[in-house]
Amino acid sequence: MSAGSGLSCRCTTLGPAPRRGNGLDALRHSPGADTSRPSKALRRVLANESVRLIQFTDLGLAEPLLRAIAAEGHIHPTPIQSRAIPLALSGRDVLGIAQTGTGKTAAFVLPLLDRFARASARAAPGGCRALILVPTRELAAQVSATIRAYGRDLSITSTVVIGGAKPGPQVRALARGVDIIVATPGRLIDHLDSGAVRLDGAGTVVLDEADHMLDLGFLPAIRRIMKAVPKRRQTMLLSATMPKAIRILASEFLNDPAEVSVAPAARPIETIDQSVMHVAAVSKRDVLVDVLGRHQVGRTIVFTRTKRGADRVTRHLEQAGLSAMAIHGNRSQPQRTKALAEFRGGQVAILVATDIAARGIDVPDVSHVINFDLPNVPEAYVHRIGRTARAGKSGTAISLCDPTEQGLLRDIERLIGSSINDPGGHGHDVRPSPASPSPPSVRGHRSDSPGPSGPRRRKRRRTSGPAVAGVAR
Repeated sequence: MSAGSGLSCRCTTLGPAPRRGNGLDALRHSPGADTSRPSKALRRVLANESVRLIQFTDLGLAEPLLRAIAAEGHIHPTPIQSRAIPLALSGRDVLGIAQTGTGKTAAFVLPLLDRFARASARAAPGGCRALILVPTRELAAQVSATIRAYGRDLSITSTVVIGGAKPGPQVRALARGVDIIVATPGRLIDHLDSGAVRLDGAGTVVLDEADHMLDLGFLPAIRRIMKAVPKRRQTMLLSATMPKAIRILASEFLNDPAEVSVAPAARPIETIDQSVMHVAAVSKRDVLVDVLGRHQVGRTIVFTRTKRGADRVTRHLEQAGLSAMAIHGNRSQPQRTKALAEFRGGQVAILVATDIAARGIDVPDVSHVINFDLPNVPEAYVHRIGRTARAGKSGTAISLCDPTEQGLLRDIERLIGSSINDPGGHGHDVRPSPASPSPPSVRGHRSDSPGPSGPRRRKRRRTSGPAVAGVAR
């Protein structure tokens, strides 16, 4: 969570903050409120001054939070945190735009916990004081872990409400009343329909990864949920991209928001070594094994377009002697949790994932992202490769593109504003030569689909790096 180098931040406040029942005025009149705020840091933020070098101690956060932040080893907030935290503490609605890996989660969790640290109110039975909506189970788990880490010295209760888990424990937790609900929209709607939860006490609502929730078709569920929360509330919307649909969503649910946009001095994806390999569809799995064997890769995430494709790729890698596990929507929650834990712990070197399951994967030191299939939505490419090069580190992204995906590649290149090619400039045939049999570990396995041989791809320049990820199982 330390401030990343090469990032700049733009903050736009859209007029004076309205009086909100759950804003700073309400906070200052609540028991135990600190009436000395806004702090100097907050005044600098609202004046749009530089806050890049400030420390967390300058933000006016409650002492228990500062102790927890120090225990996590953090001193300087990231740009999105420097801007969003003081604005959220002031009671403003916040529209935050920042790419993955920039610290968005702490940007809304810390002001939320700060508010609870200064107020003695409790949630009513079946209710909550704050609601955080996320698109996936993995992201829900990540947000919940952040709440536990920073709220360790607070008497804060929270629960995770997600599909794929038994509803009974969730119902029992909700019945007691909790301070914070972290939920995916579908399961929360189930509990609303059954009467297991009420949201009329949620004074703060956070829509995290809003662009991905729209991609997954959650807009109708979000609208139903927002009708159940108080009209007088603070709302924060966080997104990695800003398509027109997000603007519409913000205008519908946010009240005169302050917009915080983290814009890199150089595009974040330019810190990632990107390349594309033009291959035939029938060759992709063998090429993937070849890439993992020839390139010095560490912890690696391989993205596929479908759940069945993820399973096929995982089996092929295992048969080639590489340690791999799949994570996707058809896996049970215990299976997904186990796969992510073993990947994070280093027992598994390669995680094969679909776009939906990959949201919320916040694993340090991912050296490579490999796009086995190009995504149908170009913005998903940015999200995928953002799994590497986190917290200011470098990373590598390799895409396997068959002839049917050329249009998808062009869409991605238009989005990122540059061509993806081979920096080495050396041609190389990716197809197994009839005169040179395939390696014994991968010989004889069927490919995804029949088709003509693909064009030649260009060989990437090899760079130094950690040991090869392929660990025999």
